[in-house]
Amino acid sequence: MKTFKIHLIRHGISEGAAEGQYIGHTDVSLTENGIKQLEDMKSDFEYPDVQAVLSSPLNRCLETAKILYPDLQPLIFDNLIEYNFGEFEGQTADDLKGEKEFTEWLAGGPDAEAPFGESNSAFQKRVTRCFYDIVNGIIKAGTESVAVITHGGVIMTIMEMFAIPEAPMHEWLTPNGCGYTLNVIPSIWGNTTKAEAFAEIPLKPVENYEEDENINWDIEIDPEEFKGFYTPGME
Repeated sequence: MKTFKIHLIRHGISEGAAEGQYIGHTDVSLTENGIKQLEDMKSDFEYPDVQAVLSSPLNRCLETAKILYPDLQPLIFDNLIEYNFGEFEGQTADDLKGEKEFTEWLAGGPDAEAPFGESNSAFQKRVTRCFYDIVNGIIKAGTESVAVITHGGVIMTIMEMFAIPEAPMHEWLTPNGCGYTLNVIPSIWGNTTKAEAFAEIPLKPVENYEEDENINWDIEIDPEEFKGFYTPGME
C-alpha cells in the first residue's frame, strides 16, 4: 500500500525569540546563531529526503528551507503562517503583565484573541484547513515525501488535530530545526483524517546524539504557558 510522508520542521532560531518576544506575523529573519545551528544540525544529523518543500511565507521559514533543502524551491502556503499576536507582537510576557487584554488571552478558550490579532479558533481552523488541503493535494499528485517548513504553533496544532497517538497541543512542542514525520495512509486518512506520528526529525545517524548541546531534547513544558494557543476540536 502506498503511503505518504509529511515532515513538519520548525524554522531555526529567529530574531526576538531569544528575548521571549511574541513573534507571529512579524517577518523577522534567522539570527546568526540560528543559521549556524541549522548548518551544524544538517551536518551532524540526518534530515529526510523529500520531493517537494512547502513553506510559510515568512523569511525565517524560507531561510530555513534554503539551508536544509537548497536544491528545492519552496512552494508558499500563506496559511502556514504563525499565529497573529496583534498588539502583543514584539512584546514579552513581562511587558504585558497586568494588562487586562493579556490576562484574558492567557485564560484561553476558543474566542480568546489578542487585540487586533487572531482568535484561537480562527487560528486552529486556518491551520487545520490548510493541512487538510495539503494532504489531499499530495495524495492526488502522488508526491510521497514532502517537507513542510513552518512555525511552532502551527506544528503543535497540526499534531494535536491529526496525529495518532493523540496528545494535547503542548506535548508537541519541538525545538527549532526539529519536528515530526507524519505517515499518511490514504484509506485511514479518508475515513478518519488521522495520520501516524511516525518519527522525530532530525534522525539519529551519529553517536552521542543526546549529547549535542545545540538542541534541548528534554524540554520541560508547563501547560499553563500554552493557554493562549488553545485549540478546540475541529468542527
